[in-house]
Amino acid sequence: MRHLKSGRKLKRTSSHRKATLAALSASLIQHKKIWTTAAKAKETRMFVEKLITRAKNAVAHEGDGKLKNVHARRQVFAFLRDRAAVSTLFNDIAPKVANRPGGYTRVVKLGRRYGDGAELAVIELVDYNTGQEKAAAKPAAKAAKGGANKTKKSSQKEKTASKEAKAEAAAPSVKKS
Repeated sequence: MRHLKSGRKLKRTSSHRKATLAALSASLIQHKKIWTTAAKAKETRMFVEKLITRAKNAVAHEGDGKLKNVHARRQVFAFLRDRAAVSTLFNDIAPKVANRPGGYTRVVKLGRRYGDGAELAVIELVDYNTGQEKAAAKPAAKAAKGGANKTKKSSQKEKTASKEAKAEAAAPSVKKS
């Protein structure tokens, strides 16, 4: 029995597991949302939360001196091994989550994969709701156009008015004196 043994083995050796979690963490930091199995998502969440907290604390104490920020960047880079992900973490994500006390990620279960029955999940950064922003933008765009409350006759009048305006713009203007 595995009493008091934390973490999942994910059917990998320790070096393979470490590389997998580093790759998943870097992808999550760069893309803000990734799809994977539920077990990998839950395991990735533990590592990413620690990395974000380390970056957040380094950015918060940046006034104490640059060395603390450099040391934190080196510690994070030792795990991630991706310069772009480290810079994204320290420059974009850490300042955005500065006031959040924790819980930077969300794991949502999606069901089972058809091929092998593995349970799928999406892990995303909470402050980056990319899918919800796009969904909210669509109704706002429709409301701005006013397409929902128009009648058929008013829309036909607008079409003919716009055609006339285009025709006037296309026709050469002649000055009458």
